Amino acid sequence: MIKPRWLPRLALTLLLGIIAVATVAPILLTFTNSLMTEQEIGRNYDLIGKMLDAAAGGKDLFVNLKILPDWLSFEQYSQVLIQNPKFMKMFWNSAGMVVPIIAGQTVIASLAAYAFAKLRFKGRDKLFLVYLMTMLMPFQVTLVPNYMVVEKLGLLNTTAAIILPGIFSAFGVFMLRQFMTHIPYSYMEAAKMDGAGHLTIFIRIILPLVQPGLAALTVLLFVDYWNMVEQPIIFLQDLDKQPLSLYLAQINQNARGVGFAASVLYMTPMVLLFLYAESYFIQGVQLSGVKG
Repeated sequence: MIKPRWLPRLALTLLLGIIAVATVAPILLTFTNSLMTEQEIGRNYDLIGKMLDAAAGGKDLFVNLKILPDWLSFEQYSQVLIQNPKFMKMFWNSAGMVVPIIAGQTVIASLAAYAFAKLRFKGRDKLFLVYLMTMLMPFQVTLVPNYMVVEKLGLLNTTAAIILPGIFSAFGVFMLRQFMTHIPYSYMEAAKMDGAGHLTIFIRIILPLVQPGLAALTVLLFVDYWNMVEQPIIFLQDLDKQPLSLYLAQINQNARGVGFAASVLYMTPMVLLFLYAESYFIQGVQLSGVKG
């Protein structure tokens, strides 16, 4: 018996659809619940109350994952943005650390990647391999040496303790180097025949061609450092200097609706950045050879 040709494609489509729904559902529920009143959220997620009601003979034991609220309420956003100034302070703390890291690492990484990809010098590949070894080591392995260096430099409890290591991370060098290896040497040779030096070649030829790689690197760095937890916990003892990623776990202790609203505001910059650079991001990751 011959199976229809469309059957495997239908099965794959259904599987991918289920995965897509499972991926988007938490984000959609977070957004819609942020527009509900605190009383409605309490009725939907009061699992303890439902268990007691079920023990007394009730039937409603499970939480109610509602998509559409009964009444639209922006009270939670008002509490987060207006009545709770600490949220915005932590937000700008995160921005004050993430933006310098992205700007500094893109500059340093692009220059180092150009050297490793297009300049011929003795021991280049071996040096690049040693450079990559630092990327393979997790943060926990280098925690003690990094802490000792930061303490000796007098940078403990300052944002520089997070910004400087982030700027000189090896990941950006690896990603942009993989991207630059696809650029033909003939472009550089033609520019040299016209009298261009390495700086001119880098600025006028290499950088325009690696724009997708730079966009992909920007998105990946933003997501990584916007969500960082270990570094600020170790290096920032002052709570007023810590980023929003640490404060987010504390903001919904008293009101779940406020927690939903804060989560929406927290992930909005990442979503907007990804939507803006989506095409560049996909192209940059594909050409760089980085696998997610």
